[in-house]
Amino acid sequence: MRRNFPDFPVLSFDMKILYEKIIPACSNWSKVILDGQVLKITDIHGSQAVDFLCFADEDRQERYNAPNTLKAAGTIALTKGHHLYSDLARPLFTIIEDTFIGHDTIGGCCSTHSNKMLYDVDGVTGCRENFLNALAEHGMGRRDIVPNVNFFMEFPVSEDDGGAISTGRSIAGDFVSLKANLNVLAVISNCPQINNPCNAFNPTAIKVEVLAGYGCSPGPSNQA
Repeated sequence: MRRNFPDFPVLSFDMKILYEKIIPACSNWSKVILDGQVLKITDIHGSQAVDFLCFADEDRQERYNAPNTLKAAGTIALTKGHHLYSDLARPLFTIIEDTFIGHDTIGGCCSTHSNKMLYDVDGVTGCRENFLNALAEHGMGRRDIVPNVNFFMEFPVSEDDGGAISTGRSIAGDFVSLKANLNVLAVISNCPQINNPCNAFNPTAIKVEVLAGYGCSPGPSNQA
């Protein structure tokens, strides 16, 4: 698979922090990011996968679409300069900063059912259950879960088309920044997986920040 990583300059502007929160290991989070604001996700300790979904807030039937995103990027591994496209082929978010380089788009989310299928463990919840809990707060549910982005995770594909989740390689302080191109509901599962190496078998906390950027209105700080 061709790995097409755009060569974008490092951004140098300062952005006011409107909101910040530590997301504990194995938990979920959601928030509407306003048009022009920047969502920054930081892997505090390293080797922590972050499962991510997003929806146009004006009509949440419009949601992140992996095929559109991959076809536009020309790669299965995302980084700075790539867009997260919706099923209507609109860019919901644009990656504007990235210290990890190569976020997964094909591994999907873990779940109680897939943990049983793959690892023969019973009753071990995963990102799917985290997504369901987060989505329920917005009147959404199972039908709204689609193949998601996995920040700070890799699912490399070999020349013979083999593939598997690899050991988390992010280091403490790695981050990715996403600029909202419209009002977008962002949903995170801070991955609880301990049966494969995506979190180095040790889930840890992450930090999320919402920043005012690109001359947008700061909007409400909303510390919820």
